[in-house]
Amino acid sequence: MKVLSIAGYHHTGKTTVVVELLRELNRRGYSTATIKDIHAENFSMDKPGSNTWKHWEAGGKTVFARGREETYQIWHRRLELTEMLAHLSTDFVLVEGMKSAALPRLICAGNEEQLAELVDETVFGVSGIYADTHTNYHDLPVISARNEINLLADLVESKVFPVLPLAKPECCSACGMSCREMTGAILSGKRSRQDCRISGKTGLTVSVDGRLLTLVPFVNRLLRQVIRALLGNLEGGKGSRIEIIIDE
Repeated sequence: MKVLSIAGYHHTGKTTVVVELLRELNRRGYSTATIKDIHAENFSMDKPGSNTWKHWEAGGKTVFARGREETYQIWHRRLELTEMLAHLSTDFVLVEGMKSAALPRLICAGNEEQLAELVDETVFGVSGIYADTHTNYHDLPVISARNEINLLADLVESKVFPVLPLAKPECCSACGMSCREMTGAILSGKRSRQDCRISGKTGLTVSVDGRLLTLVPFVNRLLRQVIRALLGNLEGGKGSRIEIIIDE
């Protein structure tokens, strides 16, 4: 699954870029999903006193609300990006916002002052309202989503790669750098996606209350070895696939 961020200041064209890219990527046959990061302090998909609110207050950790035309799944907490991505399975995920996440990024801005503040090693292109009236910014491609969506989608196809584990730097530096640094290195051609040490099938996944944990290679290997060693002493404890559920 390939994930990119479209980030920038308010009213600089982020949503327009997301919408136009969605349309073009879908036209090219890709499946897509989006995540919108909302900063309004009082934003809520639920209302105190509603029936779904009462379900949650009574102990429902996750509540589904199904109407005639729409279905919502409501968590009454802020999910991490990795948790949201764990519920998705598409070719591309477009994240509007989250400029601090370790993702390849398109920046939307209104002027060069904003670009100077926002551009870093994770940025592979510029769009939004700045791109409607400009054609370059240093060595970054500047492409208008309104007028050149084919070129912008081509850029996304060529630059965006399968999402990294998004591990916290203090938890994993198996490749010698953080996921954000690795993102920049891949975009610049200094490293490849395969250089991530916890890519692909790791042999062990652990989730706690539905939250998928990121395990660094050493911990992953240690847990697998300990579990197999303990179960190996039990009759029928050996096998190619082991599933353990602890429900307290």
